[in-house]
Amino acid sequence: MSLEKVSENKSFGGRQLRYSHQSAVLNCAMHFSIYLPAEAAKHKVPVLYWLSGLTCTDENFVTKAGAQQFAAQHGVAIVAPDTSPRGEGVPDDDNAGYDFGLGAGFYVDATQAPWSQHYHMYSYITQELPALINSNFAVDAERVSIFGHSMGGHGALTIALKNASHYKSVSAFAPISSPMRCPWGEKALGNYIGTNKEDWRQYDATELVAKAAIQIPMLVDQGTGDNFLTEQLKPELLQEACAAAGYPAQIRLQEGYDHSYFFMSSFMADHLSFHAKHLNA
Repeated sequence: MSLEKVSENKSFGGRQLRYSHQSAVLNCAMHFSIYLPAEAAKHKVPVLYWLSGLTCTDENFVTKAGAQQFAAQHGVAIVAPDTSPRGEGVPDDDNAGYDFGLGAGFYVDATQAPWSQHYHMYSYITQELPALINSNFAVDAERVSIFGHSMGGHGALTIALKNASHYKSVSAFAPISSPMRCPWGEKALGNYIGTNKEDWRQYDATELVAKAAIQIPMLVDQGTGDNFLTEQLKPELLQEACAAAGYPAQIRLQEGYDHSYFFMSSFMADHLSFHAKHLNA
C-alpha cells in the first residue's frame, strides 16, 4: 500500500510527519499523522495510538496537545489517524450534525446501509492502519498502547478492552464512558449498528470492563468543568463498572477543567509517562 508524504516538520529532535493513503477498509483516501522521536532513526521504538474526538481530524492533536516534547523524552512514536472516512461518495449526516457522519466515525464497524460501505473505523484502527505503520516505520509492533479524547476516549477504551493482549496500556481524556446511555452514542450506534441495543454492547466500555479477562493498566482523566459531563460522558458509570468488576482503573476527576485541549495539554505529560512506563517495562 503506497503512502504519500503530505508534510514533515522537525520537533523536539524528532520528526512530525503527515501522510495520505488509499484505505481498502474504509473505501476512501485517508490521512494520518505520526511523530517519530530521534531514536527511531537508529532502532524500533514503542508506538502509541491517539484517537481524537468529534469534529476533529488527525491534525488537531498534532498542533494543540503538546505531546511531541513528552514523546521525545520517552522515545515513543505517536500515530494520530483521522476520525472518520472522508471524500466524495462518503455519506454524512442528512441534517449536517457535528455528532454523526463525517468527523464522527465512533471507532465502530457499521453494519447498516449506507454507512456500512465506508464506516469501518474499528477495523481500520485495529488492523489496516497498524499493518501500514508497522511495515513503513521504525516502530515495535510488540510494544503498543492507545489513548484518546471524548469519542476517541470511548474508542481507545473499547478497542483496548476488546484486544487486551495487543495493548500494554490504555488511557482517556473525558471519554464517552457508556455510549449506550447517552445521546451521542444512541444516535451513532443506532445508525451505524442498528436498533437492536444488544448489538451496541460490544462498543460500550462499561459493558466490556465487566467481561475483561485481561486487565491492562487504565488511566482516565475527566474535568469537573466539562459542559458535556452530565449528559454525555457519565464517568460515574465507568467508575461503577470498574468497581463491580474489580478492574484497577485509575479514574481522576480534575477540578474545574473543561472539554478542550487546554485540559488535555495540562495532563498530557502524565499520560505519556503512564504509557511509557508500561511500553518500556
